[in-house]
Amino acid sequence: MKYVVATVLMLVSFTLCLASYHKDDEATPTQNNSNNNGNPNNPTSNKMKITAGTSVFTATLNDTATAASFKTMLPLTLNMNKLNRNEKFYFFSTTLPTNASTGSNIQTGDLMLYSNNCLVLFYENLNTSYSYTRLGKIDNIIGLVSALGTGSITVKFELE
Repeated sequence: MKYVVATVLMLVSFTLCLASYHKDDEATPTQNNSNNNGNPNNPTSNKMKITAGTSVFTATLNDTATAASFKTMLPLTLNMNKLNRNEKFYFFSTTLPTNASTGSNIQTGDLMLYSNNCLVLFYENLNTSYSYTRLGKIDNIIGLVSALGTGSITVKFELE
C-alpha cells in the first residue's frame, strides 16, 4: 500500500510539474491549411514565401526528406529568437528527419535545421564546425538583415 501511495504522489507531482511548465521566449506556432488568398498550399511546390514584419522574401526549398517534412507543417507563424548576431531560431516540439553535414560555409539567407528540431534562418555569413541539415535558401537576401531586426521577431513561412 505504501508503494501505491508513493507512486500516485509521484504521478500527481509530475503532472503538476508538466502543467506549470512554459518557456517565456517560446511561442506556439500557428498552422492552417490555406494561404491568405484561400487557396490550398501546393505540396509539390519548392517555392516558399517568408514574411518577416512587413518584408516578404521568396525562398527555394531543397528536394530532400527534411524539406518535404518541413513543408507538411506549413503555413507556420513562429516567434523566432536571435542567437549570435547571425541567426534567428525556433525549437519545434516535434522532430524532423535529418541529413546533417559538419563544418560548412553558411551564407546569408540559408534556412537550416540544427539537430532534429531547431529551425534556423541565417542573416549573416558564417563558417562553422556545427552540423546542420539544409532546408533551403532565400532567393534574394536584399533587406533581410534589417527585416529580421535585432531581437525576437514573428516570421511566417508558407508555400507559394
